[in-house]
Amino acid sequence: MNPTLSARAWVLLIALSVLWGGSFFFVGVAVREWPPLSIVLGRVALAAAILWAIVAVQGAPVRRDGAALRAHLGMGLLNNAIPFSLIVWAQGSLASGVASIFNATTPLFGVLVAHLAGAERASLPRLLGVALGMAGVAVMAGADPSATPPLAALAMLAATMSYALAGVWGRRFRNLGIPTIQAAAGQTSVASLLLLPPVLLLESPGPPGPATLGALAGLATLSTVLGYILYFRLMEMAGPVNLLLVTLLIPITSFALGMLFLGETLEARHLIGMAGIAAGLAIIDGRLFRRP
Repeated sequence: MNPTLSARAWVLLIALSVLWGGSFFFVGVAVREWPPLSIVLGRVALAAAILWAIVAVQGAPVRRDGAALRAHLGMGLLNNAIPFSLIVWAQGSLASGVASIFNATTPLFGVLVAHLAGAERASLPRLLGVALGMAGVAVMAGADPSATPPLAALAMLAATMSYALAGVWGRRFRNLGIPTIQAAAGQTSVASLLLLPPVLLLESPGPPGPATLGALAGLATLSTVLGYILYFRLMEMAGPVNLLLVTLLIPITSFALGMLFLGETLEARHLIGMAGIAAGLAIIDGRLFRRP
């Protein structure tokens, strides 16, 4: 893990925050016309096709043994099918910027999951950071159910918990020697297969309009394919701790796009909640307090 970020790493980090922050905007556009599971299926299926095309161009051998398939299955479920579906459903009643702030709790759950799984013991300061971040979530949710519907808030928190579980599960890809592009292609393919039956049984979306079609294309190509490529590149350049910073930058893009194009507003409690989450992440990271 690198203690500081190079100028190039900062550029990639900001670019990744724009791509992932844009995903909440794209969902905010698509959810006005299409049902949730259909949006997610469109996203992961198109992304899987593009990723497998990249794998074919690279020409590297693809593992098809049981261990590799189990790794793809767990990751497709925990990192794609479950969280994507919950987030899209929640954005039916949450502004895209608010959803992105809830998404920023992912590292908080990551600390708890890694601790309980025995992958990384959490120190007392880190647990205090988690508590402070969760207090920020409570402030942001507020006491008015009409402002932040409780079920939508719970769905967002469940999605971030799923991401945290995926972070622990995904460590096996390195142990198996599976290249990152193949890992991304495998998990999006599994997610597509898992989502196809419920979409056929529960939803009947009509042909997407131009706005929805553009949103699906943006979700698949920019937020998923290019996002994965930048994510894994940054992981190599800056390490996982520095990557926590992207969760703080994502709401900036999401709120900016939401206010400009979707008529969303930013309230004081959103800023206070984000400040609590940011403070919790700063404590978890620790460098801010070591530097003085």
